[in-house]
Amino acid sequence: MKPWLNLRTIGLVFLLGLHFIGLKAQDEEEDLLSLIEDPEITNYTFATFKTNRVINLHSVENTAGGVLDFKISHRFGFLNGGFYDLFGLDQASIRIGADYGLTNNLMVGFGRSSYEKTYDGFIKYKFLRQSTGARRMPITAALMASSAIKTVPFSEPDRENYFSSRLYYTFQAIIGRKFSEGFSLQISPTMVHRNLVKTWDESNDVYAMGVGGRIKLTKRMSINGEYIYVLPNQIGPDYRNSLSVGVDIETGGHVFQLHFTNSTSMIEKGFVTESVGNWLDGGIHFGFNVSRVFTIVDNNKK
Repeated sequence: MKPWLNLRTIGLVFLLGLHFIGLKAQDEEEDLLSLIEDPEITNYTFATFKTNRVINLHSVENTAGGVLDFKISHRFGFLNGGFYDLFGLDQASIRIGADYGLTNNLMVGFGRSSYEKTYDGFIKYKFLRQSTGARRMPITAALMASSAIKTVPFSEPDRENYFSSRLYYTFQAIIGRKFSEGFSLQISPTMVHRNLVKTWDESNDVYAMGVGGRIKLTKRMSINGEYIYVLPNQIGPDYRNSLSVGVDIETGGHVFQLHFTNSTSMIEKGFVTESVGNWLDGGIHFGFNVSRVFTIVDNNKK
């Protein structure tokens, strides 16, 4: 028999052996899970995302009932500012906010952004939760509604201006699934209403689809990414779809989110409809979110 036939035969036997070993290990894992998971008990999925934000987008996660989540979000200037702006470090935009869990499924939040001196508030309700066992649910789903008011002076103060022109509203559904211990994905159908737009060619109601994902690297670190596609012919030609990538790092009660994004604003009316940065020519902000949680009401106390 030729030597190359022996090698091929040995290799084939080796691969078949690995295949059967893998099947056996999978069967043993499924048997073990069947022993752990009581079919009479509902087993809920945890930590689809590390915090209630992917990067800019809300995630399917909620702040737990009785817990206050204090957030500081920061964006430096565009990297293509070069040495003159120290690659964006000379400029900064910041949002300071607080999210509070009224229950495990219902949360509210409030914040103030230096960008356009905007105040915003939101409410989010999680009405489905991914689970196995007695109740099987393949997804987690939530609804979020927010409003914002821009307080910078009107660009044309001499004309008749209305208070309602400062107001913006967002309505969003968030549908996500934790496919494995290391991979989560969500979609976010979104509608942003703007009472005042710059030109007649722009829409007051802007419809978009957000997609966010998480890849877990270690117990305390993950890679996150999100993209928001705005349907055509709704916003001006100078605006772009929002694209962001980053890393989540958990350290005790803090979660640090370090990221790159082409969006300056950190609220929906801004990063959905007003992103101007171009990734291809360095129109990218380096930024971070810092989250610190405080237990205000201990729901575990009897």
